[in-house]
Amino acid sequence: MKTTELQNIKQRYNIVGNCEALNRALDVALQVAPTDLSVLIVGESGVGKEIIPRVIHDNSPRRREKYFAINCGSIPEGTIDSELFGHVKGSFTGAINDSPGYFGVANKGTLFLDEVGELPMATQARLLRVLENGEYIPVGGTEIRKTDVRIVAATNVNIRQAISEGRFREDLYYRLNQVPVQMPPLRERGEDIVLLFRLFAMQMAEKYRMEKVVLTDEAKHLLMHYKWPGNVRQLKNITEQISILSTERQITAEILSRFIPQDQETTQLATIHSESEHSFENEREILYKILFELRSNVNDMRREMSTLKKQMEDVQVSKPAQAAQFQSTQLAPIHPIHPISAPSLEDAVAEEYVEPEMESLNLSDLSRQMLEKALERNGGNRKKAALELGISDRTLYRRLKQYGLDK
Repeated sequence: MKTTELQNIKQRYNIVGNCEALNRALDVALQVAPTDLSVLIVGESGVGKEIIPRVIHDNSPRRREKYFAINCGSIPEGTIDSELFGHVKGSFTGAINDSPGYFGVANKGTLFLDEVGELPMATQARLLRVLENGEYIPVGGTEIRKTDVRIVAATNVNIRQAISEGRFREDLYYRLNQVPVQMPPLRERGEDIVLLFRLFAMQMAEKYRMEKVVLTDEAKHLLMHYKWPGNVRQLKNITEQISILSTERQITAEILSRFIPQDQETTQLATIHSESEHSFENEREILYKILFELRSNVNDMRREMSTLKKQMEDVQVSKPAQAAQFQSTQLAPIHPIHPISAPSLEDAVAEEYVEPEMESLNLSDLSRQMLEKALERNGGNRKKAALELGISDRTLYRRLKQYGLDK
């Protein structure tokens, strides 16, 4: 892309900076704008990812159509499907009218899905279908609808790690990531940090009619070597604080250090796990559920065998005559049969279905933990907790009483 064209884009969208990574991101956005390819913008929180989808939309054939920016992390999980894909009247409480959803309203336009990594798995499946063939079904509806929407998504999470932990669909990732755009963090933009400080200081001076603050060389050095975990958003906040609170208009390194957090946690970058690391939280939950279901199944088998045993005993008691007649007609055995050699039904049942040593696996504690976690996730709703655990309400109530959780 030509330098003049790049400078025009920066002036139009008030973009400050000349670092190579930023210029490359803008160049990719302009090249992909005329197409309908999906774009995935990756970058830390606060780096300005929201600028790229505007550049793409405004320089695309869809620029005269509607543009919507949606923060997927701010919409509750229970309503996000309705927000995106619409719903039909009466599909849930409060659905008094039909709603087309964003995919219906933005037909022929562009949707910017910010924080796409926060989407629930069920919503990810719906989104994948829209991306593949433009079809979706509103919540509570049966009719397939068509839409022609350009998708630009952004995320600040490690999608690869989310895929390995089962929190994000791999097929959706590849569908969204047709063209990747990497936004650089502020700490890697060098002198752009000083340019941004100067811009924010000038905006504050014009807005509140005050003298603009300026940095000394030592202050510039300190500013450029701070790690900026909050990126551009944090820099703007600190510039505004200095403009209002500092009595001096020439900011030295000593004055600047009063406004920059100096504690270890805020000056260090957020920990980013490598792709090889893995969280076992989900596996632990699955293990708890398997062990809980195993114990329930063993108890059910014991109850069924007890019932079968009682029925067979009743049959033997009700037909003593037939049993005696049957025994009298048998030939005398050549060798005596000792009673000890033929185990009774009770012994057979006990031998076949002895309850496992639950204490050895500590299943009682695991079951209690599983119940507590299920109740906590469902806000104390026992019916929902039982449904999640795959057991009946009656079994859940019995377990709650057993563990003293029914109060």
